[in-house]
Amino acid sequence: MISDVFCKIIKKELPAKIVAEGKEWLAIKDINPQAPVHVLLIPKKHIATTAELTEKDDGLIGKLIRVAHQIAKKYGFSEKGYRLITNCGRHGGQLVPHLHIHLLGGKPLGTKIVQN
Repeated sequence: MISDVFCKIIKKELPAKIVAEGKEWLAIKDINPQAPVHVLLIPKKHIATTAELTEKDDGLIGKLIRVAHQIAKKYGFSEKGYRLITNCGRHGGQLVPHLHIHLLGGKPLGTKIVQN
């Protein structure tokens, strides 16, 4: 049985600041925010990375993006803009092996790409 930190949050075994929740997804505040608003949109179905997505997941991913926009509206920055990020695998910067989308907003984010 797969049990990463997001699976535990989804099962309410670990605490999280829930922003919104739907039947197929959960939106929580990031514990290490990189912007004034930093929300993680997590599918309740365990999908390790974007590389594991199938056509059956197209609706779910579209829903997560739509929900991200609704949350941006709720926080008042949908018109000014926001950033959506998903990391894939260790080299892509993915720390938790459970697909999630970062929603960042609430300030100008610029265009600089972080390189190590």
